[in-house]
Amino acid sequence: MSQHGALSDQLELWEAVFRQLPQREDTSFRSISGREIKPLYTPLDVWGSGGADGGDGAGGYLERLGTPGEFPFTRGPYHSMYRTKLWTMRLFSGFATAHETNERYKYLLERGQTGLSVAFDFPTLMGYDSDDARSEGEVGKCGVAISSLADMETLFDGIPLDRVSVSMTINGPALMLYAFLLVTAEKQGVPLDRVRGTIQNDILKEYQAQHAWIFPPEPALKIIADIFEWSAVEAPRFNTISISGYHIREAGATAAQELAYTLKNGFTYVERGIARGLDVDSFAPRLSFFWDVHNDFFEEIAKFRAGRRIWARHLRDVYGARDPRSLRLRTHAQTAGVSLTAQQPHNNIVRVAYQAMASVLGGTQSLHTNAMDETLALPTEEAAKIALRTQQILAHETGVPDTIDPLAGSYYVEALTDELEAEAEEIFREIDDIGGVVHGIESGYFQAQIAASARRFQDEVEKGTQTIVGVNRFTDAEEPPIEILRIGEEAAAIQEARLAELRSRRDDAEVNAALEALGRAAREEENLLPPLLDAVRAYATLGEIRIVLERVYGRFKEPVAF
Repeated sequence: MSQHGALSDQLELWEAVFRQLPQREDTSFRSISGREIKPLYTPLDVWGSGGADGGDGAGGYLERLGTPGEFPFTRGPYHSMYRTKLWTMRLFSGFATAHETNERYKYLLERGQTGLSVAFDFPTLMGYDSDDARSEGEVGKCGVAISSLADMETLFDGIPLDRVSVSMTINGPALMLYAFLLVTAEKQGVPLDRVRGTIQNDILKEYQAQHAWIFPPEPALKIIADIFEWSAVEAPRFNTISISGYHIREAGATAAQELAYTLKNGFTYVERGIARGLDVDSFAPRLSFFWDVHNDFFEEIAKFRAGRRIWARHLRDVYGARDPRSLRLRTHAQTAGVSLTAQQPHNNIVRVAYQAMASVLGGTQSLHTNAMDETLALPTEEAAKIALRTQQILAHETGVPDTIDPLAGSYYVEALTDELEAEAEEIFREIDDIGGVVHGIESGYFQAQIAASARRFQDEVEKGTQTIVGVNRFTDAEEPPIEILRIGEEAAAIQEARLAELRSRRDDAEVNAALEALGRAAREEENLLPPLLDAVRAYATLGEIRIVLERVYGRFKEPVAF
């Protein structure tokens, strides 16, 4: 009898006994995304009837898993992974003014943080200056207020931009904040080809999930191609886009939807770069990704592994990439903000620790751990320090980073990896059938799909089939109130005074000439980076730059999808 036949027979006998045994009634035995979880996984779930190795000896293993740093990158994007270098430890932080956030950054760097991740306030995310009437009540509340080059210089005062990697979560006005950072580096004496960091710059997921946009999709994609083209030559170490599944998942998508929508957005950016006339290998190595890490431990690990495999295959076989760096999906990860609870907030420390471990077992290159109080307010210093210590304990006390992809070969993990890959490919076909990503955004397809998944999950929480500790079960614990960081209106007053002082001392003729040149470049469809950098050097503000470009490109209005 073949190995396959013997295993099938043994599995039938096992299942006959298993079906007679009582099962727990307090769970649906489904993943957080609604995927049915089988009671047992064997080589049959991974390799099928071909046997435990795919029917071709080592070939099945090499085709599906391979070795780290080699195609198809299932086991990691780099050959030595954490044996050589631990992941970058970031905390997403920013509040009030640039001066106060600069002090927080120095506090975190002194305690062992190895990279910075900038959270901006809502006016900045939408391209408005702090003294704009529409910014009232929001300045510095959910992040740091940055309205000009002067604010960016203060934000990174004493922080060398050639040695500290900076990630900026900014999308609609990403072009402007990128320019602010580059000119700040210039003023520090750092050559632009040595500046390291990442701008999120993922406008497609904003239309799909987060809604912090300015321009319609087509001009927004044109701006992203401008950034690819200019940066490939002038700032080759900078990651010009972080294609983000995080916000798609936070809006309610399943793990498979997060994987598929994010990768399909990535392919769309690749296509726009190629359409610009760029060689795919000239910009693809600087594309990076950003995943959410939710509560379902094994599903999240499998998502990272499937994502690397899909990206490598499509970049090679569909888009013709030949540089191994183009095939290498590099990622930042953040623990799931949506999983944090206001009830029993100390429980969030435990959730974050498990999620962090899943991201490291999945092979992330950079990690942000949420603070326990982020569902209530911006983190206090103490909460931020605990979040950082969570990563440091994981790195230095658990042994998890000591071997590469330690769960490879797990029947469950390999089966999940294959399932997520297959589901993503099916969703790709569905998106192609409706006319692609941009048409899907304009028709409301993505918004409706994500909303349906969010409704399903919330229904399960309310029915109790999805347990949230401290929310719908185990709710009897009494906890003392925790300290809350409260941001008053002082930041708005300070920003208003700073902007007034800035406008009084700058050269208005130089500003106006630079803004006119920027508008002309937009109308004539030229690359915007050169005139924009001149406008930033002249201390044109974020809002002034946005207005010039908005007059040319217009503003996006969301379709009603449901």
